[in-house]
Amino acid sequence: MKTQTKETQQKLTPQIAHTILKEGNKRFVQNLKTQRDLKQQVLDTSNGQFPFAVVLSCIDSRVPAEMVFDQGIGDLFSVRVAGNIVNKDVLGSIEYGCKVAGSKIVIVLGHTKCGAVTAACKHVELGNITALLDKIQPAVKKVNKEINEESIEETAIVNVELSIERIRKESPILAKMEKNDEIKIIGASYDVSNGKVTFL
Repeated sequence: MKTQTKETQQKLTPQIAHTILKEGNKRFVQNLKTQRDLKQQVLDTSNGQFPFAVVLSCIDSRVPAEMVFDQGIGDLFSVRVAGNIVNKDVLGSIEYGCKVAGSKIVIVLGHTKCGAVTAACKHVELGNITALLDKIQPAVKKVNKEINEESIEETAIVNVELSIERIRKESPILAKMEKNDEIKIIGASYDVSNGKVTFL
């Protein structure tokens, strides 16, 4: 599998980038990992990088974006924060990935059995975690149901949707790029029980 170059990145459309990620997850679920020479990819990317996608995902150890989408070194910008929440640093990272470095798609990737979402539903307060969980509270309030496994999973999906809303609202750069069909911003959920990504 070849490493992304400026030329291959520029030829991609947001739709093709989406298809690449879908196909990569399909391989991951089927345990058909693409053979890559990682050492060669390290060398190939040593003088520059041209990732085709930005993935905003949770810090959860079960959801490593490169593996989940069967991608190699130099393919993805991976932005990770508990609960895949949005703040200025996250927005700046995504803007860099798309506007400066040329990525064609932004995936906001939530997942099942999310500890951050569960903690937000249970109104946990602890150190700096409190401020982070506050950013998930809009999803908790929108779902507004008795806390159980089903309502927590529903809250995780709503949290992804609200994160996308915040990206569009708080980043004029990304909103304009999406409007001009330069990028797509898409939500998705990873199932920790089977490895499948469902695009929302």
